[in-house]
Amino acid sequence: MTLARRMWLASVALAFIVIAAFAALILAVSAQREATAREARSRDVTAASLRLEKLVVDLETGIRGLTLTGQARFLEPYTDARRVLPSHLDALQAQVADDAPQHRRAEELEARIRDYIDSYAEPLVMIVAETPEIGQNSLVADEGKRHTDEIQRLFDRFLAAEETFAENAAGDAEGRAELAVIVGAIGMGASAALIILFGVFLTRSIGRPVRAVASGATRLAGGEWSLRLPLQGPGEVRELTRAFNEMAEQVEQNNAELEQQNEELRESERMKTELVNIVSHELRTPLASVLGFTALLLKRDFDPPVRRHYLGIVDAQARRLAALLEDFLDVQRIEHEGLDLATEKVDLAGLLDEQAELYAEQSPNHTVEVVVGQRPLLVRGDPHRLAQVVGNLLSNAIKYSPDGGTVELVAEHIGSDVRVIVHDEGRGIPHDQQERIFTKFFRGDAGATGITGTGLGLAVSREIVEAHGGSIGFDSDPTTGTTFWIELPEESGDGSQNNSKERPR
Repeated sequence: MTLARRMWLASVALAFIVIAAFAALILAVSAQREATAREARSRDVTAASLRLEKLVVDLETGIRGLTLTGQARFLEPYTDARRVLPSHLDALQAQVADDAPQHRRAEELEARIRDYIDSYAEPLVMIVAETPEIGQNSLVADEGKRHTDEIQRLFDRFLAAEETFAENAAGDAEGRAELAVIVGAIGMGASAALIILFGVFLTRSIGRPVRAVASGATRLAGGEWSLRLPLQGPGEVRELTRAFNEMAEQVEQNNAELEQQNEELRESERMKTELVNIVSHELRTPLASVLGFTALLLKRDFDPPVRRHYLGIVDAQARRLAALLEDFLDVQRIEHEGLDLATEKVDLAGLLDEQAELYAEQSPNHTVEVVVGQRPLLVRGDPHRLAQVVGNLLSNAIKYSPDGGTVELVAEHIGSDVRVIVHDEGRGIPHDQQERIFTKFFRGDAGATGITGTGLGLAVSREIVEAHGGSIGFDSDPTTGTTFWIELPEESGDGSQNNSKERPR
């Protein structure tokens, strides 16, 4: 007998056994599913009745609180339960609509609850509102207990009936499940016997070579691109193996090309996304200053000195904006080669005054206080980049204290360094987010709370400070706010003394 004929006969026999077994199994499973559905429906009804019972308890709790204290605020549980009670009553009625005895019990329970509300609770609320001492009367409490005891009795009867129904349904489901298992086991046993006999034959003839090809396909799918299989087995299997080896070689070549293309695309997308985010973040601050002071100049007439001062600020921020745009065009070079900083003497005291004035105008709910221990505070570095750092810290202090308050900007000598401190009274940084606060694009839960930003400010600020040979850090507590500090080497040869003024608390 040929291999094809044996396979055909075995397939017919197996199909006959499987069809017979599955036909019996389907009937048993169908009956079991019906029993299970009844049991599940009973659990749902029990859960709905328990939720309804809790609402009745809330009604009673609110009424008791009102009668004992005479204060309307203790009526809140009653009010909340009263609002959602109709929907729960309707839900329970719908769930037992096809069960006449339980439906009658549910109707009786609903009538009793509504009677409790209409004839006792609502009138009592109105009476206590006018005459609080009425609630202290023992007759009132006795009448309420009578109502609630009757409702509880109905609940007990309803739940007892549902529990009996659930037990019966569970027993029926268990019996049906046992029958389904028996039928399935018989069918599976017969099928397994035939399959084992047929499998022994296939294993000896072609199973092993085909299994080697299947295993190779799995390894190839797992990334073992250099895999090649030896040619073995009958002619058809040898041809299959040869085709597999050709496919593996082509897949290896295609994967190498695809990986190279993906890497180029990922790098391009990362650079584009980072550039867009940096632009959106870094342009906002100087642009807001330009728009703010321009709007101020358009709305009000200032004396020439004041007007010239404001125009000077607008001009400075516009120039800073232009400089930032030039920096963004070269962001890739900055990322890989570091920052190209100007090196000149910078008076941090004047820089802090300028930044404080800029940001104080942007938020009427905040007060920016500048405390400088000694002037001048000279460092060597890039004034535009240092202004960018201070601006980022002030902007964050204002954004993350949305309720307003005082933002302290303090500068002082610390040994041979100059320390700048920015302290706010805001929400603080959660402890589980503090380790990642200087990570690019990390914003914690700021987006969920509506605070704008890209998560680049602190990361860029750290790069700028460290490029100046300084350091940056912070202390934060959700109850007292956040304090960011930067330390920069003091410019040598200026003859200044480290007579610093302690930061106000």
